[in-house]
Amino acid sequence: MPVETPHLRVDLGRLRRNVRHVAEQAASARIALRPHAKTHKSLEIARLQLASGAVGLTVATVGEAEAFVRGGCTDVFIAYPIWVDDARAQRLRDLAEQARVAIGVDSVESAANGGRRLGGSGIEVLVEVDSGHHRTGVPPKDAGHVAKAAARVGLPVRGVFTFPGHGYARGAADVVVAAEATALRVARESVEAAGLDCRVVSGGSTPTLAASLGSAGASGDLGRVTELRPGVYVFGDAQQWELGTVDPDDIALTARATVVSHAGGRVVLDAGSKALGADRAAYATGYGRILERPRARVVSLAEHHAVVEWPGRRPRLGSQVDVVPNHVCAAVNLADVLWVEEAGRLRAWDVAARGLNS
Repeated sequence: MPVETPHLRVDLGRLRRNVRHVAEQAASARIALRPHAKTHKSLEIARLQLASGAVGLTVATVGEAEAFVRGGCTDVFIAYPIWVDDARAQRLRDLAEQARVAIGVDSVESAANGGRRLGGSGIEVLVEVDSGHHRTGVPPKDAGHVAKAAARVGLPVRGVFTFPGHGYARGAADVVVAAEATALRVARESVEAAGLDCRVVSGGSTPTLAASLGSAGASGDLGRVTELRPGVYVFGDAQQWELGTVDPDDIALTARATVVSHAGGRVVLDAGSKALGADRAAYATGYGRILERPRARVVSLAEHHAVVEWPGRRPRLGSQVDVVPNHVCAAVNLADVLWVEEAGRLRAWDVAARGLNS
């Protein structure tokens, strides 16, 4: 079945292999896997992850949680410090009647506010701590203070969590995982010193996943992490390729694009920022890469065009190529469907949680 370009294309064999491989690694390390579904926003992929042993899903917003619970997921963690207003409180209470729900808090004020609106609902909280990314999260030593505030207003405390986002840098994984482990140990001890159980110690990301799993069986702090929350591992992307987290043969999602021009000696494609997303990390060597031509780089983006520096013989006008987006989560959020390929056949999977940003 021909599909007009640009569109997002998924290699189902690679996707299944990626899901299975990480699930097996986590099981071997005896660490729970709670993958971040904001990457794929797809009910079909969530079901693959859950069938492979994931204990539940991580999501970024209440809207994403609603989409996945409607799709049959019964355990969701909204992994950021929600400020609960009346409308979100009602949505969260409705969710809690259908699934096990947890949210993040990272201040006494957010815990108290959540307790006023959600106390008695059965919704649990995890205290977010800053392990070095410096975005959200309390200092680890203050986790017990926040946890106690949550418990006082009727929000059961499940544990602590962090996001090691500073692991998105070349050669940083081992150092970041060690810092993450130390932060989580201090946070756990702080919660326990406040007289509360800390059943879940949650961390992880795709670029730090191998270091986390490789250290999980060792003695010391890393052995105490109980849950990991990677997301991008299901697809891979150009960022992970450049970090060395994935090989090209692991990449399961690309943007299929058509060559529309050879102007200026370059290759111009019909997939711009509205198909690929515009993210470019400081370490990235372009706005995307070409799966079958590793030396090529997307050097500039317009809304509907990508300009590619293409060493060697250029592909002919009208031919199609596969672009690896820099940040696959952003690209998926721009698409209505994922075109899934298996044995030469295509089928459409809805991006069910697309655009659910609140």
